[in-house]
Amino acid sequence: MSLDNLLSAEQIIPEMKATERWPAIVELIDLLVELDKIKIADRDSILASLKQREETMSTGIGFGIAIPHCSSDRLEEVVAAFGRSTSGIEFDALDNAPVKFVVLFIVPKNQFQTHLRTLASIAKFLNDRTTRERLAEAKSADEILSIFRDRSQKV
Repeated sequence: MSLDNLLSAEQIIPEMKATERWPAIVELIDLLVELDKIKIADRDSILASLKQREETMSTGIGFGIAIPHCSSDRLEEVVAAFGRSTSGIEFDALDNAPVKFVVLFIVPKNQFQTHLRTLASIAKFLNDRTTRERLAEAKSADEILSIFRDRSQKV
């Protein structure tokens, strides 16, 4: 499951307001609620699952990347959001560097293989330095989305 399949331009925040891990996660979840990708009634339970996952170990994987994720019995399909911060977000990342790119996704419960494949696909995609440089320079959500589409066609 690649990012270009999971995201629309509306699900991308080209410049996040948050400067710390938890507010960044909330900012992306609230976007998904606003877009009706997550029901308002399910917001708190999904946030609790994300918080539980983050407390186990930060999803800041290094290279300015964080991939907060969880599974939920409140969803029928994978939902995702992408946020970029040019100034960086304090995310308690493995390399202690600020996070510039946050990919949040939630997978329906009992779809463990989908969860692993989605996580692996996102990590592989963002592991490419050229891709990260292009994302950093993109001027809009549409431009960010086109980078995801270009890259997925090459893979």
